Amino acid sequence: MAVATTIQDYLDSHRLAYQIIQHPHTKTLKQAAEVAHIPPDQMAKPVLLGDDINYLLAIIPATHRLDLDRLNQIMARSLEVIEDDEVALTFSDCEQGAIPVVGEAYGVDAVLDAGLSHQQEVFFEAGDHQHLVRMSGDDFRLLMEHVPRVHVSHHI
Repeated sequence: MAVATTIQDYLDSHRLAYQIIQHPHTKTLKQAAEVAHIPPDQMAKPVLLGDDINYLLAIIPATHRLDLDRLNQIMARSLEVIEDDEVALTFSDCEQGAIPVVGEAYGVDAVLDAGLSHQQEVFFEAGDHQHLVRMSGDDFRLLMEHVPRVHVSHHI
């Protein structure tokens, strides 16, 4: 499949520098980090949440677990993790389970865990389980410049 068209168009239209890293097919971000020889704390993991208002994409380090109670408290919402079939509808050009962190490209609001804000490089899935987007920390911060930063995860 390679890079999802929505992701590539979004990154290119924002004139952000990035590279595509190809790796053997994996089922998890942890496996992708291993086979691509990437520090897992530099891998961004998106979690799609929703409530009666709309969706929210929580972006956390792959080495962390989302603290949903804390996020709900901070956002004054009642967010829940969205089921895979609904995720597939929102990210229709992505393989199941390989959603990207660029929520804005899909009309989805996002929050960024502050733990990713200071990385020298950040990696995230490109829409399938065989390609990653690699960005410098500076370009990733530009990509996320309008995304609120919050502490909503803890190390596993």
